[in-house]
Amino acid sequence: MNRTSTIIDIDGLVVPGLYPPDVIGTADFIAPEVLATKHLDMRDPKRKHANRTTDLHALAVMTYMYLLYRHPLKGGKVNSLDTEQDDLLSMGEKALFIEHPTDKSNRPNLNHVSKWALPWADVTKLPYTITGPYLKELFDHAFVTGLHQPHLRPTADNWEQALLKTTDLIIPCSNPGCDQKWFVFNNSISPACPFCQTRIKGPVPVLDLYFQFKPGVWKPENHRMIVYNNQYLFPWHMNRNIVRSEKLTPEEKVPVGYFTFHQGRWVLVNQKLDTLKDLTLDKAVPIGTMVDIIDGMRLLLSERDGGRIVVITMANK
Repeated sequence: MNRTSTIIDIDGLVVPGLYPPDVIGTADFIAPEVLATKHLDMRDPKRKHANRTTDLHALAVMTYMYLLYRHPLKGGKVNSLDTEQDDLLSMGEKALFIEHPTDKSNRPNLNHVSKWALPWADVTKLPYTITGPYLKELFDHAFVTGLHQPHLRPTADNWEQALLKTTDLIIPCSNPGCDQKWFVFNNSISPACPFCQTRIKGPVPVLDLYFQFKPGVWKPENHRMIVYNNQYLFPWHMNRNIVRSEKLTPEEKVPVGYFTFHQGRWVLVNQKLDTLKDLTLDKAVPIGTMVDIIDGMRLLLSERDGGRIVVITMANK
């Protein structure tokens, strides 16, 4: 019996010394250094080819576009009257973040923007800072310091951790008519929805997570949690050794407590925290009971290795 094999989709085939790597695709996601040296011969040592850091650029662009519905480099600056050349320069050699903190020359020109792209195309109304402090920092690394310095770009793990931490800062809008319904808390004293400008009603508990650096010494983790009514507390919040990922066991996905606004006050209802303790009053909080959440209090979530302490601040008092 005769057998034949067909090889398809080998655009990524690389054979050292014979077929060097090349990039063919949409300029929107190709790293600036690759586009800037695309005119050089394939074997020219100055030509930049696809590698791990170019993938990190594409990842940053996709994350920005997914969250903000606009491209981080496509602004109002014109680098060439030739459309194709302008695109090549704007994504390559002369790439500039549309929200660069000091160079504003590439801000989007709203006169040339479709009404369907608004309000997201207006970076003054919906700046990238609405994604919260963790993602804002990574966007700065990706599109300011690391745009033309590939080794400074955030890693995939950096993005995953920042996105997970950002989910702990998401709070529902007080306006039932708000199109977005939710927004990221921006660490302000008086938080308001950036989409409809509605201010949050009443005090909002903000939890700062601490870990035990050594016996008796607790350090902040640069990880905050914003509390809203009926919000769950999970095992990955109480213990830093439990990593929130696809590898979580069924038991690790079950909430250990929840926050609720009860009779005019915030409380944490203990469902499964067997060593929960109010350190401010030096008092244990047994399973099945609740503890008032007040400004300045400290809660020990777990005494086990990796267990955390949270320090509570009341915003919007």
